[in-house]
Amino acid sequence: MSKKLYRLGLLFSVLAFPMLPLLAQNPQPAPASKPHVIVLGVNGAEWDILKPLLVRGEMPNLARVIQHGVSGKLRTVSAPNCPKVYSIFATSAPSEENGITGFLVAGVVASSSMLKLPPFWSRLSNSGVTVGMANVPATFPVKPVNGYMISGMLTRGTNCEDGLLCSPKLSEVHGGDAVYPSTLRSEIELKVGDLPIDCARMPQERELLGHEPAVVHDWLEQVSQIREQQMKLFDYLLTNHPTDFTFFAQSCEDRVGHWLYPIQTYNVGYNPKVHTLAVDAFPNQYRALDKVIGMILQHVDENTTLFIISDHGIKPLRDIESPFAHRDHAGTTPIIAKHDFEDGDDVPGVFVAMGPGIRKGVHVMGLPMSVFDIAPTILHIYDIPATAQMKGRVLSEIFEASSPTTEAAANR
Repeated sequence: MSKKLYRLGLLFSVLAFPMLPLLAQNPQPAPASKPHVIVLGVNGAEWDILKPLLVRGEMPNLARVIQHGVSGKLRTVSAPNCPKVYSIFATSAPSEENGITGFLVAGVVASSSMLKLPPFWSRLSNSGVTVGMANVPATFPVKPVNGYMISGMLTRGTNCEDGLLCSPKLSEVHGGDAVYPSTLRSEIELKVGDLPIDCARMPQERELLGHEPAVVHDWLEQVSQIREQQMKLFDYLLTNHPTDFTFFAQSCEDRVGHWLYPIQTYNVGYNPKVHTLAVDAFPNQYRALDKVIGMILQHVDENTTLFIISDHGIKPLRDIESPFAHRDHAGTTPIIAKHDFEDGDDVPGVFVAMGPGIRKGVHVMGLPMSVFDIAPTILHIYDIPATAQMKGRVLSEIFEASSPTTEAAANR
């Protein structure tokens, strides 16, 4: 190297060195963090049971969310059931278009492979949003996401080959993957336990006859244990695997309501041998739900949007119904309440939302909000437009007038 070039290089180094601290003091701004959204799906959540408990102060955590957010009924579809409506949550498209019309599709138990349209969480994943999901119906076998997924209702396994309303443990699953990524399964088994997927199947009529007190007690005890394990799983995932978007669901409320709804002697299907044994069984599911909400609220800060939604409500059978006209989808348990009434407006779901930019203490009257609106609204929070397949809309009325989300929705 010539002396001239060497001197030029030395001069450049001397001049540049004083600028290094200056550059360090003016770093490039960090990229803006993505919105944080948590959705809790409660299968069959029923306002007729929730409201009296709220008035009595027995659901303080749900009351807190309602007080600081927006609540109302969520319009469902005709003859709603869990796989049918959760697939609408996923796609914002009618079941005839998304491919999952119920528990059975052309005589075959519904599975994620039957979904003809991409779910909104795939759109989130493809847009760089991290996604975490657990216990969401009709997600078995699980599909890859930018995060993790644990399947829910309709998962197949030992003694549950049909996947209908039963709860195989993680170690008993077969016929597909219940956990993505696969490494998460062993972690859950180690840290949380070999937990059952979904709630317990209802007992069959032949198991009940002559053994009503023992069967009801034992089944409710099993439900309580499953609920505790699910809450432990949710807490573990929120703590150790936080994601931008999280979607959890649980089904024990719906399962208990079908055959232990607190009915009167004049209701269709009333059986004193069963329905005098645990009259608080169904309300107790909501008292327990409030503990789940309380746990989730520990993971909610001022930058978190929380949705609590249900696919439908559940109501006692009517005088024109037979207690044997509708049974559980896998056994022969006579039921006393159902949700798949032809007029879906008879069994609206629950909608509650709280978070940044969401109005406070507002109750939406009527049924303007629909199960079709969940996906477009969540996508919009992430500034991701809905696809042409989606039939729902952004629920702009739940946001404050000055909210960027509201203004953007108005300009669409």
